[in-house]
Amino acid sequence: MKTQDSVTPSADGLAASARAIKGRGIPPVHSWNPPFCGDLDMRIARDGTWFYLGTPIGRFELVRLFSSILRKDGDDYFLVTPVEKVGITVEDAPFVATDFTVTGEGEAQVLTFTTHVGDDAIAGPEHPIRVVRDPDTGEPSPYVLVRHNLEALIDRKSFYRLVELCSHHEHEGQSWFGIWSSREFFPVIPSDQLAE
Repeated sequence: MKTQDSVTPSADGLAASARAIKGRGIPPVHSWNPPFCGDLDMRIARDGTWFYLGTPIGRFELVRLFSSILRKDGDDYFLVTPVEKVGITVEDAPFVATDFTVTGEGEAQVLTFTTHVGDDAIAGPEHPIRVVRDPDTGEPSPYVLVRHNLEALIDRKSFYRLVELCSHHEHEGQSWFGIWSSREFFPVIPSDQLAE
């Protein structure tokens, strides 16, 4: 039986709360500690599409709004406002890096990634790139940290461009094929495993 104090999470309610707190930039969701209000039937697919009740959310502004109140605690994802925290499902990473720009070259080059929701992340010590390889197929899944424990899957076309910028470098006592950004080396694959 519901009490007057209970909250039933809804996309409309979350959107209204997010609009009320929306200022310049991303709200400080990592510092909020509201009560958990249950799970919402919201899912982010591997390609970055947001679904609510099984239907794609077609409005970019709404997706952008929801993405601004997204938080990851451990392995779980939540939409968080000052008054509620609701669980959602994320198939892979919550964001997709759809493009990047390059300035400089070699160890001094700087890569700036842009996500499908309009976030920018300059790859470096605070925004590392990591590549996970499927143990069966060897297929790489590259990611860049965007903000506060939230990563973007780097899309295929961008990853192919990244590979063109890769070079061999000694990393932790082994030769790796990888990428430089902001004077940080990010390993992609051991040099001796690189396909001929």
